[in-house]
Amino acid sequence: MRAVIQQSLGGPEVLEVVEIDKPELLSGEVLVRVRASGVNPVDVAVRSGAFPLLGQPPFGVGWDISGVVEAAGPGARYEVGEEVFGMPFFPRAATGYAEYVATPSRQVARKPESLDHVEAAALPLAALTAWQGLVDKAGVQAGDRVLIHRAAGGVGHLAVQIAKAKGAYVIALASAGKHEFVRGLGADEVIDYQTTDFTEAVSDVDIVFDSVADGERSLSVLRPGGVLVTILEHANPALAATVKAAGRRLAGVSVEPDYAALEQIAELVDAGLLRPTIAEALPLEQAGKAHEIVASGQTVGKVVLTVE
Repeated sequence: MRAVIQQSLGGPEVLEVVEIDKPELLSGEVLVRVRASGVNPVDVAVRSGAFPLLGQPPFGVGWDISGVVEAAGPGARYEVGEEVFGMPFFPRAATGYAEYVATPSRQVARKPESLDHVEAAALPLAALTAWQGLVDKAGVQAGDRVLIHRAAGGVGHLAVQIAKAKGAYVIALASAGKHEFVRGLGADEVIDYQTTDFTEAVSDVDIVFDSVADGERSLSVLRPGGVLVTILEHANPALAATVKAAGRRLAGVSVEPDYAALEQIAELVDAGLLRPTIAEALPLEQAGKAHEIVASGQTVGKVVLTVE
């Protein structure tokens, strides 16, 4: 099968399409014929060595997949022909930019019926990050005031929709050119973080969803007892101590596979309450270009690789 592998750490040029053996199934696993694979900032950081999650190459990055079950091992949850999506094995290697991925069947869920594979592949890692932070950790509920950093990004634009689906009042931070997009997602207020200090414009927030490592400043807008959700500073003991001393709660998110949450995310999608935005879809052979686009930090929504 074809897969994107790197033999060294470095720039996007280290990503190569090569022929490798198709993975063999174990009990409880399914072999997924991948139709599309999502590209995330963590993929870029691992490829470059900035985040040495997988150690030294050779390895294949990529975790988000959507495709069709080609084979099922004994005891697997799905049958041949079913469409599934998920984020298998994270934070261990999944080699998701490939024609086939073998995964424990409980690490994927049935694809939302209303999405094609490109859209579904954009969801797992980003949507699970938002869900596990806002729903599982912070317990967002109707009437909560929620501040979301980088609201037009891959995680942020899904976090806005999940918070709104739960009945929250959403305050979104985004650059001026992305305000119309973020309002279209349902944000109640949109603030240009480039021209406005959000700590002076916002107060009495129940939950801050921080995806930019701005925890200490974000803490200042939380009400007593409020929750600071962080996806980048979950291992920062100094921040944890500061948050606790201030009478707030720190909720760190290190995203993990979760079929039950994926099923609830799929329900929101098929109910018309959640939809990923695709910034660009590129063929597998252009994985390097996809990484360049994601690394620019200017995308609205997600970048996805198509696997023919």
